[in-house]
Amino acid sequence: MYTNDAVIRVRYGETDQMGVVYHGNYYTWFEVGRSEFFNSLGYTYKRLEEEGIILPVIESSCQYIKPAKYYDEIIIRTRVDSLKGVRIAFSYEVIRKEDDILLARGKTTHGFVNKELKPVKFKKVNREVWDILENCIR
Repeated sequence: MYTNDAVIRVRYGETDQMGVVYHGNYYTWFEVGRSEFFNSLGYTYKRLEEEGIILPVIESSCQYIKPAKYYDEIIIRTRVDSLKGVRIAFSYEVIRKEDDILLARGKTTHGFVNKELKPVKFKKVNREVWDILENCIR
C-alpha cells in the first residue's frame, strides 16, 4: 500500500492561546496531505480541475489523540483507502516528527464530480490515473 508523507511546521496562527492547534486545522492539513499525495504520483489537483474533475468532500472524520503544538514539525501521512465507482476515500495520520508520536488520524471521502457537481465515473474519464490510484491500494 502506497503512502505519502508531507511535512509541515505548525504556525502560530493555527493555535490557540495555549499554543495548541485548533481542531479545524487538521482538516486543512488533510487537504495538504491529499494535494501532496497527488503530486507524488506526478498528477496534480490543479491538473485534475483543469480536466473538469473536482473532488468535494462528502464525508469526514478525525480522531484527536494528542495535541499538536506551536512550532511542532508534523508529518501528514496520506493513503488511499478505497476507490469505487464515483468515490475515493483517503486516510491520514498526523505524526509529530520529533518523537514519532501519533497525534491524530482521520478519513475523508470524496466524490468525482464535474464542474456542475454531477457524478463522474473517473475510471472512464481518465483510466491512466484511475489505474495509478488503484495500484496505491495494493
